[in-house]
Amino acid sequence: MLNQRLFVSSHAPFCHNGTSIRGRSYNIILAAIPAVVMGIYEFGAPALAVVAFSMAWAMFWEFLMNKAMKRPISIGDGDAAVIGLLFGMMMPATTPWWAIVSGTFIAIVVGKQIWGGVGCNPLNPSLVAIAIITIAWKDLVNFDEALVNYSFNFYAADPLGVLKHFGEFQAGSYTIKGLFMGMQVGGIGSTFGLGLVIGGLWLMLRGYIRWEISISFLVGIFVTAWIFHMADPSKYAGPLFHIVTGYTLIGAFFLITEDSSSPVNFVPMLLYGIIAGVMTVLIRNIGAYIDGTVLSILLVNVLNPLLDKIRPKALGKGTEYA
Repeated sequence: MLNQRLFVSSHAPFCHNGTSIRGRSYNIILAAIPAVVMGIYEFGAPALAVVAFSMAWAMFWEFLMNKAMKRPISIGDGDAAVIGLLFGMMMPATTPWWAIVSGTFIAIVVGKQIWGGVGCNPLNPSLVAIAIITIAWKDLVNFDEALVNYSFNFYAADPLGVLKHFGEFQAGSYTIKGLFMGMQVGGIGSTFGLGLVIGGLWLMLRGYIRWEISISFLVGIFVTAWIFHMADPSKYAGPLFHIVTGYTLIGAFFLITEDSSSPVNFVPMLLYGIIAGVMTVLIRNIGAYIDGTVLSILLVNVLNPLLDKIRPKALGKGTEYA
């Protein structure tokens, strides 16, 4: 019999900073509360129903997949609740029940579980669901049609939709301050910019999201929109307009920063955010869709593995020794 040695390998000891998936999830939910509360105030009880229904069905699909795949029940970590919450925040208050059931199924099953669960998904699950719904049932996220029966105390039209079809100077009685404070139609939790910024700053201070991604995304939008605006001010809106409308701010603080689908190195994070910001404005200004935030973030999700290979040269690499 051969004299064989058994080599045992193990990973090095690591220092745990005390955070957990549950803690991160609950902090994201807490950070989203200001924007969600304003959405419920603006759109009424149907908005609350959509958000609650989305969270409930997302957790149901998570539980069902845990059972089907014979894995430990994971709904207690709050990740499915966060996915359902973000999905509901991007949908209008008039979303029918079947769209919520379908969307949360896509988010949890297609966007997350078939890849292996938490930390394995290459794409943001909530955005996968929104993208498929936008392509399959585009009228559901056409806010002008979906919210046509609502009565608002401001100019009730999707500002990005008006800009897309008529140009900036026909965009109605909008002001940057009004748009930032939620005086626009849109998703339940995506219109109140101040609330989204407060939530984003909270997550940054708590260390749950990286400022490099959020800030570079906003910088990419600002610079690209400014270039378009300087080229033709009568046709293209200014950079602040793009920042406070659509899914921009929820994208900057809650979507593009998703751990599994975003880089971990400094330079890749900057490139990741900038590319997404540039693509967002390009799609809005010259693309086929009204809001390019969803597609642009999914695009950089795909680029993430390639971008994250960009890193400083290892110490001593390439050095010739005598």
